[in-house]
Amino acid sequence: MESEFTVTFDDDPAGFLERAGDLLAAEPVTSSVIATIAARMAQAAASGPIAPRAPYCWFAVVTDPAGEIVGVAMRTAPFAPYPPYLLAMPDGAAAALVDALVDRGEQVGGVNGALPAARVAAERVAERVGAEVAVTMHTRLFELGELVEPRLPRGRLRPAYDDEAPLALEWFHRFHVDADEQAGHAGHADRAEGTTLDDVRERIRWGRIWMWVDDADSPLHLTGANPPAYGVARIGPVFTPKEQRGRGYASAAVAEVSRRLRAEGSRVTLFTDQANPTSNRIYTALGFEPVVDMVELTIR
Repeated sequence: MESEFTVTFDDDPAGFLERAGDLLAAEPVTSSVIATIAARMAQAAASGPIAPRAPYCWFAVVTDPAGEIVGVAMRTAPFAPYPPYLLAMPDGAAAALVDALVDRGEQVGGVNGALPAARVAAERVAERVGAEVAVTMHTRLFELGELVEPRLPRGRLRPAYDDEAPLALEWFHRFHVDADEQAGHAGHADRAEGTTLDDVRERIRWGRIWMWVDDADSPLHLTGANPPAYGVARIGPVFTPKEQRGRGYASAAVAEVSRRLRAEGSRVTLFTDQANPTSNRIYTALGFEPVVDMVELTIR
């Protein structure tokens, strides 16, 4: 049966933003992942051709019979199984997106994004190829409400230095390993493989990586953030080495970074793994409030 929805793929992030910008701007918090990645890729492409880091690199728009955009998605993940990422959309739109992917020969081993669209899409893939769906991670998007000031530890927050890029990259990689350990599961250590030293240096140049340092200016903790899109900035990663934990560095750093982002005029958001009690406790204590639950699904 032919779908009532139309799916259009676009490998030009600037063109995608021009077409879908109004929809992204209308829901800037929930759309922040797609909006920030598309904006960053569009900015990079404006300086010259960029080589994709994954087998797939596209953005998609789903329209209804009247031509109205009812959903957007992307496939830019640099880690296997290179899952498409969906924002909220009608069930029929999610199914139409999957049918378009399968019909054009793409292998889909996972789906991430907003519920219930992500689950509808994953189940449609499983139906089409004869597989099963398993939950990899339940995530939750938070937005900062009224900031609750934490107890301040010794030290201070400052922007990361250029020569700290190798350390920052190491901590980006360790973040995923340690987050898995805290949440009691595994399988996400490869998430940082797509992050390069050049990526980290670029974020440092943008002023989007901060270090909490001791009195000798030695880094004890890292907090990062994405450049804002449609007035929303997303914090992450947030990493404290094991030997420095329990001293309040994460709470103090996230609070200070949040203040700075708000001073720039941005709303402040972040994601947590729902199974990680440490991060959920820290962020709710600071005044972050849940917005929407999302999911990462594997299809096998």
